Amino acid sequence: MKKYFYFSLFALLVFEVLNVYFIMPMPGSQNISSIYVAYFLYSNRWMARIIFFILLLIGTPAAFRVRYKWLPVLLLVILGGVIYQFNFQLVADKIFLSANRPVMKTYTENKLADERQVIAVENKSEAKAYPIMFLAYHHQIPDSLGGKPILVTYCNVCRSGRVYEPIVNGHYETFRLVGMDHYNAMFEDASTGSWWRQATGEAVTGKLKGSVLRELESRQMSIEVFYQLYPKGLVMQADKNFISKYDSLARFELGKSKGELTHSDTGSWKNKSWILGLRLGTTFKAYDWKDLKRVRVLNDSIESRPLVVILASDNKTFVAFERPSNDLCQLKGDTLFCGNNTYDLLGKNLKEETMRLKNIVVYQEFWHSWATFHPNTKQYRNQ
Repeated sequence: MKKYFYFSLFALLVFEVLNVYFIMPMPGSQNISSIYVAYFLYSNRWMARIIFFILLLIGTPAAFRVRYKWLPVLLLVILGGVIYQFNFQLVADKIFLSANRPVMKTYTENKLADERQVIAVENKSEAKAYPIMFLAYHHQIPDSLGGKPILVTYCNVCRSGRVYEPIVNGHYETFRLVGMDHYNAMFEDASTGSWWRQATGEAVTGKLKGSVLRELESRQMSIEVFYQLYPKGLVMQADKNFISKYDSLARFELGKSKGELTHSDTGSWKNKSWILGLRLGTTFKAYDWKDLKRVRVLNDSIESRPLVVILASDNKTFVAFERPSNDLCQLKGDTLFCGNNTYDLLGKNLKEETMRLKNIVVYQEFWHSWATFHPNTKQYRNQ
């Protein structure tokens, strides 16, 4: 019977470690395709624990009928410590706590610096902005906009921001951060326990595998530009319960983080290099951030459709539009000149209000993230 004690104790130790290893950024865990193994272990964690604990109890009396009774005691203490660490300390939603209902403020009430970067979203003439320094900690902020629920998400290891409508099969769904896969945040829905990838909004395993959340158009910009474009817009303010967490991530948005997972590469097309990624038609394409910062406007075409990618004068706000013709666009200040027409950063024609450029959703991301989830992406090479 003593062998049951030692076998189940060792099995529990290994199980608790592996249950977290595959969905957290541990050595080697994010470079293998292990999502199905991770989900299997996690989904069956209580069954496995019950079986191992029963075996442990069966073998305990025999394990203590030894001269050195301190040995099984020590092993049980170690097991308890591992269980505590891997279930209450090294768990994603314990490290990054969920956000409370966001407090939003107008321009006159805002207390955040103009240069702070935000993910902005608009619906039915209502606009809200969520600072990246808050999103980088919480990873998700549920809210409402224009009468509909929204879920603003961010992964600081991928530098990817997305806004989704959290409606699954016609019903509002809540999510929790469960870990990551291939360095991208993974969320678990409360109803079925399915796991959803932050970068794509797709359920990658579980009962809802293959389902995709509807994505809402969003833009990344500075608070200063946000209020210029949306004078009646609202910006999320700091939650006093998380000030120290926000402060620890304040340098991340500037690319000055020193963390192994969140630092930025200074060269182009490196794993942690910044790129802008977009999709037009069926084609994905990436643009080097350093290249765009140098020229500020890139005229390009995808599938014979002309487009333009723009970086505003604040070096933080970027947008992309389909060009109205094959005329090349130029940027003067933050005004876009295309042929005889001029446009603002929302694509609104400054001469004719009814005319507007067609927006292309464009994301800032680490190159490794964009290339992983869009493996057939093309790279723009400025001549």
